[in-house]
Amino acid sequence: MRPYAGGRRLGLGLVSGLISGLVVSLSGCQSPGGREPLAATRAPATTAPAPASPSAAPSKPSARTWPGPDNTGVPDGVRLRKSGSLRVTKDGQVIDGLDVTGYITVEADDVTIRNTRVRGTKGWWGILQREGRTGLTVEDSEIFGNGKQRTQFGILNQGNLITVRRVDIHTISNGIHTNQGLVEDSYVHDPKYFDGDHTDMIMSTGPPARGTELIIRHNTAINTLDQTGAIALFQDFGVTRDVTVQGNLLAGGGWTLYAGAGAKGVSSNVKVIDNVFSRRVWPKGGAAGPVSYWDHEGPGNLWRGNTWEGGGTITPG
Repeated sequence: MRPYAGGRRLGLGLVSGLISGLVVSLSGCQSPGGREPLAATRAPATTAPAPASPSAAPSKPSARTWPGPDNTGVPDGVRLRKSGSLRVTKDGQVIDGLDVTGYITVEADDVTIRNTRVRGTKGWWGILQREGRTGLTVEDSEIFGNGKQRTQFGILNQGNLITVRRVDIHTISNGIHTNQGLVEDSYVHDPKYFDGDHTDMIMSTGPPARGTELIIRHNTAINTLDQTGAIALFQDFGVTRDVTVQGNLLAGGGWTLYAGAGAKGVSSNVKVIDNVFSRRVWPKGGAAGPVSYWDHEGPGNLWRGNTWEGGGTITPG
């Protein structure tokens, strides 16, 4: 069993039932009531935990093996070496087995970060891939804030392609922000709210780079707040296109899924397939409902096989 990282985790009793039952300042995140401006952190077992909520209990994946604390993050038996913040400038560099207090800034191509814990400090990110860089892979790692000072993003991708796999991200304002690449088998949950925040577990804010796409596949994304989303496809910097959201377990937020529509144009090639939405955080899935901002007439858009936990079809309004 992968080590449970202690600390205050919002609504974990709900999350346990849910799973077992089955920077740049961004200029305009959407909330249940419309668009508002966006303002710009789980500590491991070795850190003294903050008081837990009365319902708190470690969440466990079900027989369906949803991503959770037992199958994401740093694997059992990996010995970590202490480190401060890192700036990576060598193409192809591998960061393996570190316990970083601070952040990792990637200014090179084809970098791999694995078996690493990033204890984010006050600032914009835990891990950042800079503009103009590509090929970052983050896998079998844990990223979290300290819960007292805002870490705005767990992983922020300003560059091109990125792969995020089996990563546990929590106690941050926003989990993963990327417009292209692959996010899979990861557990993004329990955000920490600071005044003025919008909070999203997995988000994009514009179209992917030409010739690429965004795939969000088989993740557990749980936003235990009433804003903004578990998965959010926004049009802050362009029209949403070429996104696949498939086979995820989703709960919470204002709307659990913001599905890509917006004022800049009609979304296209957005495929939302075989996702499971839960009412365990909010009775409607999200505080306002399960899904909003879906373009029914968008060319290539596909909504298929999306259901409630326990049964029942979800159809966007």
